[in-house]
Amino acid sequence: MRLGSIVLLVALCSLTAYYIYEPIPEEIEERWKLMLTNSFFRSLSHLADFSELLGLKDYMGVMYIITLLEKVAPVSDEHVKVTEEKLDGVEVVLYQPQHQGSDINLRRAVIYLHGGGWCLGSSRMSPYDLLARKIVTELDAVVLSVEYRLAPAYHFPVPYEDVYRVVKHFLQKGVLAQFSVDPERIAVSGDSAGGNLAAAVSQQLLKEPGRDVHLKAQALIYPVLQALDLNTPSYQQNQDMPILPRTLMVRFWSEYFTSDKALFRAMMANAHNNPESSSLLKFVNWSAFLPETYHRKYNYSAPAVLQGGEGEAGAADGPSQSFADPRASPLLVPDSALRSLPKAYILTCEYDVLRDDGIMYVTRLRAAGVEVTHEHYDTGFHGALMFTVWPTDFLIGRQVTYNYIKWLKENL
Repeated sequence: MRLGSIVLLVALCSLTAYYIYEPIPEEIEERWKLMLTNSFFRSLSHLADFSELLGLKDYMGVMYIITLLEKVAPVSDEHVKVTEEKLDGVEVVLYQPQHQGSDINLRRAVIYLHGGGWCLGSSRMSPYDLLARKIVTELDAVVLSVEYRLAPAYHFPVPYEDVYRVVKHFLQKGVLAQFSVDPERIAVSGDSAGGNLAAAVSQQLLKEPGRDVHLKAQALIYPVLQALDLNTPSYQQNQDMPILPRTLMVRFWSEYFTSDKALFRAMMANAHNNPESSSLLKFVNWSAFLPETYHRKYNYSAPAVLQGGEGEAGAADGPSQSFADPRASPLLVPDSALRSLPKAYILTCEYDVLRDDGIMYVTRLRAAGVEVTHEHYDTGFHGALMFTVWPTDFLIGRQVTYNYIKWLKENL
């Protein structure tokens, strides 16, 4: 009996170790903490798959538990005044210094867009709340954190349009004066899907004639920038990395556009391009826009192009299949649309499927004459900015946050 208990305990420990352990690169710091953290994400993902299979709740509905677990009530403290507002009908959380500004001492402002693959996340999550407070106190700035509507309840372009409406409303001189914001010191920023929205908004604002107030900067943290080629070297190298494996990123993309699972299957095979999007593949040719050091062992092969109605990509074809729209894929605009963009900060991580999206954008922006600061973390992984709150506080999270705020302080 005693021997049986020992055998059972060893088996249980072995099974637990097998489940937790992942072949994470040695270069990554705090590897075991990342393994433990990711075991929770994987468990929730398996539960979400099972729930969807049984028809109980859709995948993203279960994964939203992550957002709920991190949510906090946005409350004021002795340094930061926090209020919940609606700008042009869209919910925002507004962070301001407690001391009043004046016409003489106008403040900087950061419009922040949270990540989460357009399906998860909230400006009210504790890491974003903490980040906003740090920006307010260290920059004496106003932070506007946007609570845009999420997919799959609201597919593209609804999340983008929510953000665009808020930014346009906030950039009115009367609104800026209300919050003592300097019209010449405003940035839009975001991480992951939020970086996508920030890049898209920066581009689209340039199309508005006669605009009096312009953005001074855009700060993009491991942004997702294109949906045409989901087989870049970073997608291949990091397809099984924790936090954002390729399967999850592809699922985010497909859910952003449609609930039709045919598109997800086509995107997983990198066979979702149609004749309309194929003409834009030149803008995501990683063999041309990635420095050779990032090519690794991979050889460029243009994604397949299927005619309408052919295969599963054709089955998903329709108005919601908008991955060629630059509002969804900001990397797809021509060079002429990049030249007048504000200065940019782009952060990329080596162990991230989205690494190459950011690096290609750096290459194209610089070629167009835009001032770009590119900060690449050789030991970084996707989501690092979010890992600043116990028990998932990582050294890389603190480092990313420090350097990001430092750039804003020096450039805004």
